[in-house]
Amino acid sequence: MTELPKTFDPAAIESKWYAHWEDKGLFRPERPNAEPWTIVNPPPNVTGSLHIGHALDNTLQDILTRHARLKGKDALWVVGTDHAGIATQMVVERQMAAAGEKRTDLTREAFVDKVWEWKAESGGQITRQLRRLGCSMDWANERFTMDPGFSKAVLKVFVELHARGLLYRDKRLVNWDPGLGTAISDLEVETREVRGSFWHLRYPLADGSGHIDVATTRPETMLADMAIAVHPEDERYRALVGRQVRLPITGRLIPIVPDEHADPALGSGAVKITPGHDFNDFEVGRRAGIEARDMLNMLDAQARVVQTADGLIPPDFIGLSTADARWTVIAWLKNEGVLIPHVDKEGVEHDAEARTIQTPYGDRSGVVIEPWLTDQWYVDAATLAKPAIEAVRSGKIRIVPKTWEKTFFNWMENIQPWCVSRQLWWGHRIPAWFGPKKIDDEQFGIEIRGAGAVNFNTEYEVFVEESEENALRAAAKFYGAEVAIGHAPEEAFDEILMASSEGRSPRAIIWRDNDVLDTWFSSALWPFATMGWPENADPTLHGRYPNDVLISGFDILFFWDARMMMQGIEFMGDVPFRTLYLHGLVRAADGAKMSKSKGNTVDPLGLIDAYGADALRFFMAAMESQGRDIKMDEKRVEGYRNFATKLWNASRFAQANGIGGSTTIEPPVATLAVNKWIIAETVAAVQAVDLALADYRFDAAANAIYQFVWSRFCDWYLELIKGAIDDETKAVAGWVLDQILILLHPFMPFITEELWHALAPRTHELIVAHWPMADARALDPAATAQIGRAIELIEAVRGARAELNVPPGAKIALHTGAGEVPAEIAPYVERLARVTLTAGEAQGARAPILWGAETFALALDGVIDLDAERQRLQKSLAAAEKERDALAGRLGNASFVERAKPEAVEKARADHAEKSADAERFAAALTRLG
Repeated sequence: MTELPKTFDPAAIESKWYAHWEDKGLFRPERPNAEPWTIVNPPPNVTGSLHIGHALDNTLQDILTRHARLKGKDALWVVGTDHAGIATQMVVERQMAAAGEKRTDLTREAFVDKVWEWKAESGGQITRQLRRLGCSMDWANERFTMDPGFSKAVLKVFVELHARGLLYRDKRLVNWDPGLGTAISDLEVETREVRGSFWHLRYPLADGSGHIDVATTRPETMLADMAIAVHPEDERYRALVGRQVRLPITGRLIPIVPDEHADPALGSGAVKITPGHDFNDFEVGRRAGIEARDMLNMLDAQARVVQTADGLIPPDFIGLSTADARWTVIAWLKNEGVLIPHVDKEGVEHDAEARTIQTPYGDRSGVVIEPWLTDQWYVDAATLAKPAIEAVRSGKIRIVPKTWEKTFFNWMENIQPWCVSRQLWWGHRIPAWFGPKKIDDEQFGIEIRGAGAVNFNTEYEVFVEESEENALRAAAKFYGAEVAIGHAPEEAFDEILMASSEGRSPRAIIWRDNDVLDTWFSSALWPFATMGWPENADPTLHGRYPNDVLISGFDILFFWDARMMMQGIEFMGDVPFRTLYLHGLVRAADGAKMSKSKGNTVDPLGLIDAYGADALRFFMAAMESQGRDIKMDEKRVEGYRNFATKLWNASRFAQANGIGGSTTIEPPVATLAVNKWIIAETVAAVQAVDLALADYRFDAAANAIYQFVWSRFCDWYLELIKGAIDDETKAVAGWVLDQILILLHPFMPFITEELWHALAPRTHELIVAHWPMADARALDPAATAQIGRAIELIEAVRGARAELNVPPGAKIALHTGAGEVPAEIAPYVERLARVTLTAGEAQGARAPILWGAETFALALDGVIDLDAERQRLQKSLAAAEKERDALAGRLGNASFVERAKPEAVEKARADHAEKSADAERFAAALTRLG
């Protein structure tokens, strides 16, 4: 045995053991004939650093992985990082900007090379931090969403989806980030409340017979208005449906259309429709028969005003930002008398009505997001969603907690087309090549009109292939002509004109799509692309597909989890995982959502530095209650460091008393009741942990271990055996301590591995030990009842002593009256309760002790000042009752409960419960004194 230091120092053991496990390949030991067990990590961004959400997510995954490994399974935890298109490109561009460079100073290829250089130098920060947390991932097979094998899978899926009619190019509205110059997903949009205005505008009817009033929060978009919508049942406007209005500023004639989107109770009940710049308006426009290709666009990629297709925007507006355009439009409307003033409650006129507007911002760029009409690539998510929905309904995928199923079904059954293209340079470039439109078998790209006049066709042919070579072959077959690679449509048309002037047949020039794929598209393939698909022809990927479980935050249920279901079923013919466990968020101590802007984030690495990785991990597990968020509580983390210290000291006590590690998996033979009892308690703890982990009740599993180690083993068993540690007891205590280390290892891997080796010479590391068996044959009900009775009596006496302020060191008489304490447990009672068992009734001052059906009495004469103690208790009781009643009054006030912050109400309830318990305790103590 290695003698343990007096002080437990987490930092001293963490780096040592992690390096040892990794160097020896113990995160994936050689178990070729064992049952495979697989989990994949949600790949963190390669730009990322460990945050508290990562700490929770990865701790839960590691608990399950280490548990499966200890159960003898061939446990594989797939690890990797996501190339994080937007985030990574931003990081590299910022570095370039600091050096006075811009992305556009380089070719696309040179910029991508620079990103790869950055990844090689700086992209491994989060993987180093995951090691500090203790994550037992298979680092020997670390993956990256842009490594060659993974990229091959991404290209194949894109091409196959297109061939199956499940992926297509369309003109639709997207969330456009003008700061980044790309479409972004809903996940990357942050809604903020902004003080804004509600303007009322008067649009004249085209025939001059009247007008119609509309209200809007974005008057500048009137430059691209295409309709006015009114509710079909709104009597005020029924006669106007089908007529036209003439837009101020542009003079454009637009129709009044019926649509239920218009709310008769909101504003005037008439709504301006700008289908090219509002998601709701886009759908209204389509219902009104306006094709997407005909919808007007008034903004460029930087959200500056451009001329619309009909050329009706006055030159003074061109080039203005949306903010400048807004005030220019308002000034024009006000000057022309088209702006309807708002009259407030005091009768004062204002240009607009003040409103709080829910405004979308880019979570990375910080600029206002514009709904923008562009050509993008879309996946037919509605079709792919159907098998995923059925998989959850049929139970092929189990969602835990089950309460999330309703949310899942609601979103999946109303799913929209998935925009998968991004206007970036870093990422999986879309495997699509465009070419000039084929007019007929003889011509492509242009139409000859009369005397050599030509008309360029701005619609293009598209060739979706996995490689440039395949695209060239497909294009050559299609055009029936020589094909070459270009970079832009202008090259194709220049070639056509040149060939025409030279009297020869033109080559067909094709050029590749400049966009890359949304990172969620590639990460949706994670459960099978990480296993070698498509080269690996085994449909189960050698038993690794489906994965056993996925651990995920509920916030990416639709952006990642659901998309893995869709792609997995489509390409593998089976679900990607059997169980989906959704955990909550880690919130600030007051329940608020953590954010950098609020300054309430918590650095998990700082907590590890202060308390150790084991303490942080145990906190995460103990607080992870299905369906509930976790409130960050550093005091609890400190408390679990103290728990580790208690186990450390218990192990030092074992060493000092000749207790070492066990030599058997089975419990040793025991004859003493105290040893039979602790064996039974160990078996019960194993059962409790097994059941909890099977149900993904991490909190219940952690609590079962905590209570067993702290209360049953340290506070009771070690105290009960003090002074009477024979060979049998040494063997039993060593076996129990081993079972504790194995049970606790998934939660606290570092301290348990250190103690495992300190307590005995070992043939193997704890990380690959055998999980305990909950063998009911080891139970002895009689011994369990006997020691249980002893503990009940000791606790009753200790409770009475504490209530009555009996000095801790005083040994007093416990009179048993007509009853008795069995001889087998009498020594435990006398030593641990600090009493002398005395037959007969107590005389003088005494305090009753109830023990089952028997009543004993503590003799108090000469031990405490009874009158002074009564006065103390009465004073304490009165104070507790006063505070209890005051808190009850606050909680009984409906105004307080309804208006106060939830955390204030919760604290009042907790304080009320505490004061009520204090009052009951003081009252019970007074009753004891009589």
